[in-house]
Amino acid sequence: MDILIKAAQFLLSLSLLIVLHELGHFIPAKLFKTRVEKFYLFFDYKYSLFKKKIGETVYGIGWIPLGGYVKISGMIDESMDTEQLKQAPQPWEFRSKPAWQRLIIMLGGVLVNFLLAWLIYIAISFTWGTESIRPMDVKYGFSVHESFKKYGFQEGDQILRFDGAEPLDVTRVNKHLFLRNLETLEVLHEDGTTAVLRLPENLGSIMWETGVMTPFSARLFPQIDQVVEGSPAAKKGLQKGDRILAVNGTDIAYWHEFKEEVARGENSFSLKIDRAGETLNIQMEADENKALGVSTDPLKSILIGHKDYSLSESFSKGSSLAFWTLKDYITQFKYVFTKKGASSIGGFIAIGNIFPATWSWYSFWSITAFLSIMLGFMNLLPIPALDGGHVVFTLFEMITGRKPNDKFLEYAQITGFLILISLLLLANGNDLVKLFS
Repeated sequence: MDILIKAAQFLLSLSLLIVLHELGHFIPAKLFKTRVEKFYLFFDYKYSLFKKKIGETVYGIGWIPLGGYVKISGMIDESMDTEQLKQAPQPWEFRSKPAWQRLIIMLGGVLVNFLLAWLIYIAISFTWGTESIRPMDVKYGFSVHESFKKYGFQEGDQILRFDGAEPLDVTRVNKHLFLRNLETLEVLHEDGTTAVLRLPENLGSIMWETGVMTPFSARLFPQIDQVVEGSPAAKKGLQKGDRILAVNGTDIAYWHEFKEEVARGENSFSLKIDRAGETLNIQMEADENKALGVSTDPLKSILIGHKDYSLSESFSKGSSLAFWTLKDYITQFKYVFTKKGASSIGGFIAIGNIFPATWSWYSFWSITAFLSIMLGFMNLLPIPALDGGHVVFTLFEMITGRKPNDKFLEYAQITGFLILISLLLLANGNDLVKLFS
């Protein structure tokens, strides 16, 4: 059932994004009196699940859910239909239109993606507001990775400011360190002293190369909140409300210490707990992955605030969310071109797993907005089979006054298509490797 709910959200989001992206091409094409032969959700290689001709355009749904397309007369696109190019140009064809009109037609899909994300973020801000976790709302401070202690950070630090400004959500510190080029963090040590600690300029690259992507994690109270039915913990009688006191005689103060002790030891270990004032010693047996099947409730250690926005305030907040989502995605994209990045690219399984296992409209629209920005940016890449490739060739024509010949465009389209297929195979191959390993 969980998989079906994830798949349903993914297909709905993907279909919405594809249809609106293609409308971004379709509408300006029609405004400039360019003939659109097909408008398809998904690809229809040799077969369509549905099709109907209205006017001069065939509207349909293909059987290959890898995207969608509009087939515009007189244009070399993913259909690779070059027969019409052997005839004399007709006034309704794409190739007969002025360069500026062709540029608008090609940019239309990307502009719709960015506009859609912006509108969704405005609607999310107005409908649900935002949650906030102020610096002192993390009751027990942060656990710090050993590699970050050389910068002056200490176990239990409260993080007060990012580059001199108090953050709306202090638990996003790892994301800001990785993507936002923070120069300083102001912290409050457990001994009551404060310090402004300077960070290295290339910290994002250091985090990526070392694999330390979460150097800070909020310290949580070591009390069990959930026990998975049939898990090793359930078999040994652990219950909700049990407080972890020690593992193999090592005192436990916070939840991450409990997990670390379990991970570093043998599968069999002793566990000391407090249950309603009574101290119990239990001999535990973890599974082969060192998992016990227990979790804690972060809300016992972190206070979450909430802020609502008026309609006018939502425009400002939504614009900020859209801007920073795009900027963070662009910053993150550079890591794709590393060896580690190539193995981290995800396909349809990875994207589908972003969606929650229970239906949530807030999550659905948040993820759809992010995917819309991702789709818009990816389509702007200067790869011939993408909108960005067509835009590059059109801009070249506008600047030099020389239009690339049709044969060159045909070969460029084939090359771009092969690049995209290779990336698609790599991404979904990575998914399968992760799934089975």
